Amino acid sequence: MSVAPLLSVQPTRALVDEKFHIFVRNLLPRQRVTIHSLHQSEAKDYWEAFGQYTSNDGGTVSVSEDASSGGTYTGVEPMGLLWSMRPVPGSTRVLRLRKKDVMTPMVVSISVFSGHMTQGFLEKDALATVVTERWYLAPGVQRVDVRERGVKGTFFIPPGPGPFPAVLDMWGGLGGLVEYRAALLASHGFLTMALDYLSVETNRMVASEIQYFEVVCDTLQSHPQVCPDRVAVLGLSTGTLAAFRIAAHSQTLQPRCCVGISGGHNLAINTSILEFFEFLMRTAFVKGKARINENNHVIFRDVLLPIPTEPDMKLDVGLIKCPILIVMGQDDQNWPTVESTEDIQQMMDLAGNGHLLTVLSYPDAGHLIEPPYTPHTRFSNFITQKNKKVLMLWGGQTKPHAVAQEDSWTKILHFLHTHLHQASPPVARL
Repeated sequence: MSVAPLLSVQPTRALVDEKFHIFVRNLLPRQRVTIHSLHQSEAKDYWEAFGQYTSNDGGTVSVSEDASSGGTYTGVEPMGLLWSMRPVPGSTRVLRLRKKDVMTPMVVSISVFSGHMTQGFLEKDALATVVTERWYLAPGVQRVDVRERGVKGTFFIPPGPGPFPAVLDMWGGLGGLVEYRAALLASHGFLTMALDYLSVETNRMVASEIQYFEVVCDTLQSHPQVCPDRVAVLGLSTGTLAAFRIAAHSQTLQPRCCVGISGGHNLAINTSILEFFEFLMRTAFVKGKARINENNHVIFRDVLLPIPTEPDMKLDVGLIKCPILIVMGQDDQNWPTVESTEDIQQMMDLAGNGHLLTVLSYPDAGHLIEPPYTPHTRFSNFITQKNKKVLMLWGGQTKPHAVAQEDSWTKILHFLHTHLHQASPPVARL
């Protein structure tokens, strides 16, 4: 070859939900190459994805337009080098890729190799490499710790004087303070509060859960840059229960809308979220009622509480008076989201608020429906509150799950903008 291959990735610095465009030029006509992505996580584990391509007669490959004939994905997949990432061969741990420090980027190296490779990328020299940054935090977004009145959380504040519409963001049964989705929401113009509500530090909610959430809501609404009458609640998995509880019972906050991702509904009014979660843990891991499949994965979805069916609205969802968006995967192996959504519709219809419910249902998607291009994890390690490590089965197939994440994120943002902004959504870019 008279000239070296030229690899271009645009943009090299972007938000994690923004697409990039990858081009390889100066190849020989009909030359076989492999385009490879590599990321070292904060836990120092390596993740990779790759697609096998053949250049056109002009010696060019465009990942956005050309089909991969093999690799961790096939076909025309502009973002396949992200969503099909997996731990490199030889990894011993059962991993899930999650960003802990949102103040730093997810660094991904994109490389092109000669030939159609399937392994050994770390041992071979690339023809060309470009280092890219994927951020959850847009320029100007502030991160502020919240440690007051017994509340543990984080504010993410968009740039500008405000005031801003706000979102209260809650994750699931793993507990702790998870910030990356909240940071990304703030990057799209919402002042977002990531909340820790299940850890030991917040167990005070057992005695007075509603009062605890009232303090949380007051803390959020009292922020000088929040529009107090333009607040939404959003939760995933167990966080959906928390979102429903707040939307149904809070006297402090009357949310404009509510988003529940892969969550349940079967929480009676007189049962706290922590009591419910501890029941699941005790039933699954102490009494041994969780189903274990042939791969030793825990099927958590089989140990849920009985569902009240009386028409007297003993479930939170029957009391919600704001628009609700439910996002679910039809292959969710962790929570019975299909059955839950059917019951939510029934409960809300009986209460006369069924017209407020919108459902996004995705075939072959699993439980962990996250922001776009997050690598799919069908199962991973899960640490119970008794420090017992199990393998939790989340479900989903890689490509359909990636489709669900990209499509649902766009519609979640549109739903929030519609009910909080009442205006066209702004476009966030780095």
